[in-house]
Amino acid sequence: MTGRLVVVGTPIGNLGDCSPRAADALRTADRIACEDTRRTGKLTTLLGIEHGPLVVLNDHTEAVRADDLVAAMLDGQVVALVSDAGMPGIADPGERLVASAVAAG
Repeated sequence: MTGRLVVVGTPIGNLGDCSPRAADALRTADRIACEDTRRTGKLTTLLGIEHGPLVVLNDHTEAVRADDLVAAMLDGQVVALVSDAGMPGIADPGERLVASAVAAG
């Protein structure tokens, strides 16, 4: 089975406003690519989610980590992409990962 990238919107204000669909995406991901592990860790803890590794994806790491995450997807893993708040790729890292995943098929 081929892996995939799941782009997950997170609450802008109250972390408790996370949708059931977003929570399920985080729960079932093999890896979670996030801007800040502290913020994402708080969210997953609040939701009672045991998750795979949190991978920092920010302006300093995106160039290197995007290739690693695409390789993981090609190996069949599911990667969830989240930002600190809102939809990833709007005003934060993630654009390169999405473009690389699309290019890889």
